[in-house]
Amino acid sequence: MPTDANGYPGARNAPDCPSRRLLSACLSFPSQGFPCSVSLSAVPARSITLANHHPRLRLDRRAITRAVHTLDAHFATAKKNSPFVPPGELSLVFLTDSALAQLHDDFLADPTPTDVMTFEGNPAFGTAGEICVSVDAAVRHVAPAVPTLSARLSTLSSAAFSAELTLYVVHGWLHLAGYDDLVPAKKRLMRRAEARAMALLRLHDCLPCFRLS
Repeated sequence: MPTDANGYPGARNAPDCPSRRLLSACLSFPSQGFPCSVSLSAVPARSITLANHHPRLRLDRRAITRAVHTLDAHFATAKKNSPFVPPGELSLVFLTDSALAQLHDDFLADPTPTDVMTFEGNPAFGTAGEICVSVDAAVRHVAPAVPTLSARLSTLSSAAFSAELTLYVVHGWLHLAGYDDLVPAKKRLMRRAEARAMALLRLHDCLPCFRLS
């Protein structure tokens, strides 16, 4: 079931992985603590598919994969009954504002821009789900007072932009792991989980680097 950045669910009959449609259609560019040590070798690494559909985004695919595997490893070694992303291939899609807004409208009947959408997969078919994020939303968040894109790019902090875009990936990953933020209490839990996840990635020096050309 698709959800947006606020955790609102969409129609149950929506396709699990819309990026496969995007790739062949109009887009030709598109409450537990974390341990101090995570052994990635102890956890089978899932397959991760990355699709960059933003014309100006430059990313490190290996670093993004390592970050997701680090999150997977934590939940695989966390205490019993803790939330986790189901096994299977995980798809990450980096989009423009307009492309994600179109998905938002298609699947949740809301044409407004959002920063993250997640789509549940089906472990029976080897898919864990898909996380779609807006690169432009991260730019706006990091440089909100700058009126034009070119001006934003000239003042953009690479570290802040990378952290914000990584946070969107973490947010989507947590949705697939069972977190939601529909009500204030659950939203607080998710915000704490996001902070711990980001701290974990920094601790293991696997915060991916993103940049705009």
